[in-house]
Amino acid sequence: MSTVLSEQEQLRRQALQSLIDLGIDPYPAEEFEINANATDILENYDRDKLNYKNISIAGRIMSRRVMGNASFFEIQDSSGRIQAYIKRDDICPDEDKTMYNIVFKKLLDIGDIVGIKGYVFTTQTDAICVHVEKLTVLSKSLRPLPIVKTAEGKTYDAFTDPELRYRMRYVDLVVNPQNKEIFVKRTKLFSAMRNFFNDAGYMEVETPVLQSIPGGAAARPFITHHNALDMPLYLRIANELYLKRLIVGGFDGVYEFSKNFRNEGMDRTHNPEFTAMEIYVAYKDYNWMMKFTEQLLEHCAIAVNGTTKATFGEHEIDFRAPYKRITMADSIKEFTGFDITGKSEQEIFEAAKGMGIPVNNTMGKGKLIDEIFGEKCEGKYIQPTFITDYPKEMSPLTKKHRDNPEITERFELMVCGKEIANAYSELNDPIDQRERFEAQMALSARGDDEAMFIDQDFLRALEYGMPPTSGLGIGMDRLIMFLTNNASIQEVLFFPQMRPEKIVTVASTEDYVALGVPAEWVPVLQKMGFNTIPELKEANPNKVFNDLGGMRKKMKLEITMPTKDEVLAWFA
Repeated sequence: MSTVLSEQEQLRRQALQSLIDLGIDPYPAEEFEINANATDILENYDRDKLNYKNISIAGRIMSRRVMGNASFFEIQDSSGRIQAYIKRDDICPDEDKTMYNIVFKKLLDIGDIVGIKGYVFTTQTDAICVHVEKLTVLSKSLRPLPIVKTAEGKTYDAFTDPELRYRMRYVDLVVNPQNKEIFVKRTKLFSAMRNFFNDAGYMEVETPVLQSIPGGAAARPFITHHNALDMPLYLRIANELYLKRLIVGGFDGVYEFSKNFRNEGMDRTHNPEFTAMEIYVAYKDYNWMMKFTEQLLEHCAIAVNGTTKATFGEHEIDFRAPYKRITMADSIKEFTGFDITGKSEQEIFEAAKGMGIPVNNTMGKGKLIDEIFGEKCEGKYIQPTFITDYPKEMSPLTKKHRDNPEITERFELMVCGKEIANAYSELNDPIDQRERFEAQMALSARGDDEAMFIDQDFLRALEYGMPPTSGLGIGMDRLIMFLTNNASIQEVLFFPQMRPEKIVTVASTEDYVALGVPAEWVPVLQKMGFNTIPELKEANPNKVFNDLGGMRKKMKLEITMPTKDEVLAWFA
C-alpha cells in the first residue's frame, strides 16, 4: 500500500525533476540575503523611494498572472504580500530564455518559495510593485496550497475547517496570515508577564517535567517508565511543590512558565498539554496576591491590546483593577439558596442531588461543593471576579483561614464563567499538610482518581521551615483566549492535540494485477476512485465495466478494452 498522490502532486513532482534536469537545485543550501520585507516596502516606499533601488526579498508565490513576455505575481513573506513584475528579457538578458519561458511559466507553482532581487516602482494603476531583475528558486512545493479567493469583498474557498487548520497549522498560517496575530499577542503576553515579575525582583526558574510523585494539583497524570531506574514516572501536572521547595531554600520570589500534562478529556477549553504560570512570593498572603494579580492582568491586557478592555464573544471584559470579590459560600447561597456553611458531607450530597447535579459516592465534601459551584455559579461571572475563601476539603495545599478553620485563604479569578487564576496563602504547617495529604489518599481509596499523592520529600522540606508565602497560578492558554476573542483553546495553541489522522492509502499495481487487472488499467481504476482492493470489490461489476469504457473514451486511451467476462472475474 502507498499514499495516494493527487494529479497536482504528481505534476509538481514532474516539475521538480524537470528543474533538476535543467541543473537548478530546487532546495539550495546557500544563504539568500534579504534586505527588505513586503510591509516595509508598502508602508515606506512613497516617502523614501531612494532606499528601494536595490532590494532583495523572499517568500511564497501566492498568485500569478502570466501574460506572454511579462507577468505579475504576488509574493508573501512573514510580514505580508507584495506584487512583483517579471519580464522575460530582464531576467534572461542573454539568448537563453529558459529561466522565464520554462522555469517561471511552466515549472513554478503557487506555494513555491523564491527569492527576487530588483527595484520598487509604481504601476500605472498606482500599485507598489517589485520589478524583478533576478529570480532564484529557494524551495519547490510538492503539495498545492488551498486557494482562498476574494471578489467584491467576499471570500471563497476559505481554509476554515478547524480539523484541517489545527492539524496543518503550517498551511493555516500561510493561507490565513491574519491568524499569526493571535500568536504574536501570545508572545506579547508572556513577555509582559515576565517583565512584570522581573521588575518586581522575582526570579524565573525551571523545575522537572518528569516527576516521581505527581503533586501540586488534583488531576489524573500521564504515566511513563524510566528503563534504567526501572520505575514509573509521571508527566508534571503542576510545578507547585517544587517551586515551594525553592522558597524553603531561601528565594524570596520564584516563577515558572511550565508545560503541564493532565490525562483528561479534551474540549473547547482543555488540552492535555497546556501552559501554566506559577509564582510564589515569601512573606505575602492571599490578600496581597489579589492586589498583585489585578495589577498584573491590567498590565498584561494593555501590553497585548493597548487597552484594559477585551472583547470575548458578546461580552466586553475590562481588566482594569480593582476586581469584585465574593466568598464561595456567599456565591453558592446567592445562586442556589443553599448555605454550605457548617453542612456535613451527606447534607451537601443530598443538596446537590436535589439541584439535579450528577454526583456519586466517590466524591468527598470538597468535590461536591466544587460540582455545585461549577454547575450553578461559575458561569455567572463575566467581568473579572475573585471567588474567595474555599472550604478546606477543596484546598489541600492551602492555609486555614485566620478567622474560620473550616475554610481556607484561597481565591480563584473568574472571567466569562471560566477560572483563569488560582491562588493561596500557602500551607506551611508540615503536620497540617500531612493530615491533608492523608485525607486525599482516603479519597483515592474511595475511587477518586484525581486525589493527590503524598509527597514525602515535600513534607520533609516543610519540616525544615517555609516562610509565610502566597502563590498564584494562571492558565496562560485560557488567558490569551480572552485577550484575543477565541472561544476554543485550539485557536491559541500552535499545535493542539488531535486524534490520529486517517491516512489515505492506495493499493499497489501488483495488488490489482493479482486480481487479473491489466497493469495499464490500474491508473484508470484509481482515477475512478478505486484506490484499494476492498473499494473495488464492493462496487457493482457491471457498472465498473461500463464506466471503464466511458473512461477509455474520455481519456482517449489507446489500450485494449477488457471483456465483460474478464472484468467480472476481478470480482470472483
